[in-house]
Amino acid sequence: MSAVQIRLQERTAKAPLPEDAPTDGPLFDRHGRVHRDMRISLTDRCSLRCTYCMPEQGNEWLARQSILTLDEIVRVAEVAATHGISTFRLTGGEPLLRRDLADVVAALAALRRPDRPIQIAMTTNAIGLDARLPELIDAGLDRLNISIDTVRRDRFRELTRRDRFDDVLAGIRAAAASPLRPLKLNAVAMRGVNDDELADLVQFALDNGAQMRFIEQMPLDAGHTWDRQSMVTREEILECLGERWHLEPIPGRGGAPAETWRLDGSDHTVGVIASVTAPFCGACDRLRLTADGQLRNCLFSTREFDLMPVLRGGGSDADVERVLRGCIWGKLPGHAINDPGFLQPARGMNAIGG
Repeated sequence: MSAVQIRLQERTAKAPLPEDAPTDGPLFDRHGRVHRDMRISLTDRCSLRCTYCMPEQGNEWLARQSILTLDEIVRVAEVAATHGISTFRLTGGEPLLRRDLADVVAALAALRRPDRPIQIAMTTNAIGLDARLPELIDAGLDRLNISIDTVRRDRFRELTRRDRFDDVLAGIRAAAASPLRPLKLNAVAMRGVNDDELADLVQFALDNGAQMRFIEQMPLDAGHTWDRQSMVTREEILECLGERWHLEPIPGRGGAPAETWRLDGSDHTVGVIASVTAPFCGACDRLRLTADGQLRNCLFSTREFDLMPVLRGGGSDADVERVLRGCIWGKLPGHAINDPGFLQPARGMNAIGG
């Protein structure tokens, strides 16, 4: 076991399986939420070093032998799909750093069922996407979310600590020219960093046939330096955009994390994910599988359910299902960010998976 794994285990509780978890039926929790979405992190490594996510130097990465293999990922996904998971989103870190990414997509796409269409999505920073997108589409990728927090070259270099703006633009252009729709661009709105270009980001998305989505900055940085005062709120984002467009709310959000608004009565839309000021926990249908085989029932959970003993210790698919059900059954009603006693997760966003 690597030093970073030992530290994560010390800081993240390994949750015991609830004894009263259901043994059949849909994957639902104590609060009646049926789970249909699994986020699968393929790696904790990333090609950027965004200031709100991780430090520039001194990152401790998971040992390669602790990362889930293709077969292990597919095994968990197959059990999950059998019991109702219908969307698999590949995340990281940066999933494009995974060499067998196309194989992962193809294997997950093969799980499609006539009675339950399965969607394969991916969240990426788009570096290298232009070269790999054709094989990913051929493998069965359905949807893309691309992260871009600024459309200014100098600011991009400062924010990401890497001079890769042209690579990101190339990836976005490739995605815009592809048949993958809807195409979504994600930006974390930050006070004094990019809050002066929110409208420019929306226009950039429109010019590339995409929907811009703004995310309230969340306490998920590896350095634990999050400050609520630096967060641009949902209301501030809407007020800013309202100076350029008439915003018409679109109902029927369901379990989607983003609220959406129509721009000037057109078919173009913008989204806001307000996890801090307007949490949507009551409709959450997501769970997460980390790159090292830990199940998390909430992005902000301080507890994890360890699948590795099952996957590498001779456990059966029924054992995998038992851990899945136990993880979901133990889900709390909300993340409690606004509670004075809230504790930030030990893992940063790159190690959890978006």
